[in-house]
Amino acid sequence: MIAGLEVDQWKYLSREAGDPRMHAILSVSVDGTGGGGPGGPLLAQVLAVDCSSSMTWPVEKLHAAQEAAVAAIRKLPDGTPFAVVRGSEQAAVVYPDTPRMARASARTRARAERAVRETVAGGGTCIGAWLDLSRRLLAEQDAPIGHVLLLTDGKNQHDEHMPLARVLEECAGRFVCDAWGIGDGWDGRELLRITRRLHGSASSVREEAALPAEYEQLMNRLLTKTVPELVISVTPMPGSTVRYLKQVFPTEVELNAEDGTGRFVTRAWGDETRRYQLCLTADPSGRPYREDLQLAVVAVDVPGDDAVRLPPPLPCLVHWTDDPALSGHTDAQVEHFEQHQRLGEAVAAAADAHRRGQLDLAEHQLGRAARLAHAMGVEEQLARLARLVRIEDAESGRVVLLPDVKAIDFQHLITAFSHSTYGPASGTGSGAASAVPRGGATVRCPVCEAGAPAAARFCPSCGHPFEAQP
Repeated sequence: MIAGLEVDQWKYLSREAGDPRMHAILSVSVDGTGGGGPGGPLLAQVLAVDCSSSMTWPVEKLHAAQEAAVAAIRKLPDGTPFAVVRGSEQAAVVYPDTPRMARASARTRARAERAVRETVAGGGTCIGAWLDLSRRLLAEQDAPIGHVLLLTDGKNQHDEHMPLARVLEECAGRFVCDAWGIGDGWDGRELLRITRRLHGSASSVREEAALPAEYEQLMNRLLTKTVPELVISVTPMPGSTVRYLKQVFPTEVELNAEDGTGRFVTRAWGDETRRYQLCLTADPSGRPYREDLQLAVVAVDVPGDDAVRLPPPLPCLVHWTDDPALSGHTDAQVEHFEQHQRLGEAVAAAADAHRRGQLDLAEHQLGRAARLAHAMGVEEQLARLARLVRIEDAESGRVVLLPDVKAIDFQHLITAFSHSTYGPASGTGSGAASAVPRGGATVRCPVCEAGAPAAARFCPSCGHPFEAQP
């Protein structure tokens, strides 16, 4: 197995900047994991299903949730610890009926399917209780990858029973959580709050009948994860500090360094590439200029696996300059992901304005989103925006809000826009700290249409294998 690391940055900073910060994009990859070899023993799975009273209407909603849970259960390899949690204002284990999680087998999968189909809906919603029970179930397992697949159709209306903020702190680092919205009452930003803290992703379905197939695809991807964790270490030089490191592709994930170590732990890897934005403070006081200086050293490690071929540590540089023609530029990858963040902010602002009845402001913010999406060249995002507005001129952001737009349409947009695109090919920016990698161009994946390096062996977004390059 091979781990890869590339650092892309624009190294030139002005000595006159009031709060000089250096931004860099780290491209971290893992290759050669075997694509989901012994999946069962590596994974422990909890399915948390919303069974609040709002799930009773329309009747297709609860049925779709049950069928999705069944589809996920059927995908579990023999030996996988698993449990199904019924969520309302409280949380209860639907299956198994023992204090510990079951082990997947033909018998336990069949019993779990029956238990899921017999669940009834009623009560309110307290997502903190669902996650807390999931944490306690997973704490008893020795599988290196713990995962919760959470489904909800409503807002967290009973948070006072078990505050979500406290539960997320207790769950952070213990398992990965992917969250799905169904129906028309869930809150996209609430799902993102959960998944960004728990290293997962938020998604949604417009049609209930689509959920089982989505669950199958998610489980297929999950079962390729065979590396429990990968550590990114950032060692700043004297006079420099780490402001933050966050995952920006394929979704945004919060990362917190272990106390005083500069070690950031990332979870559950298969053959894939992820990108991270590193922000460092830089103090020019007493430092030479017109030459490259090292701000920090970045390294990756896979704990507990001595067979992994690790890349050499790479520097993050700064070059102090008085030339505004140099200091005024930004690395292409940094700009791409900062534009993506602004895109999400515009959509969230549009949702808030629409909720307040400020339709002109909602239209303005969606126009801003269209302008950003056009500038980034993300046609899929423009197509999603076209569900809410008639795009008259994407380049200038001139749009017209459609008359039948509903509040839930904005929530679908919020979760969809939390999934970022690959961006420019790594190593293409002038001033990059690493060499240009194999292949300098970005190509489209034939399955998900996401961008990928031309010489990549698999799609960094969906994992689809590419044909071998000549």
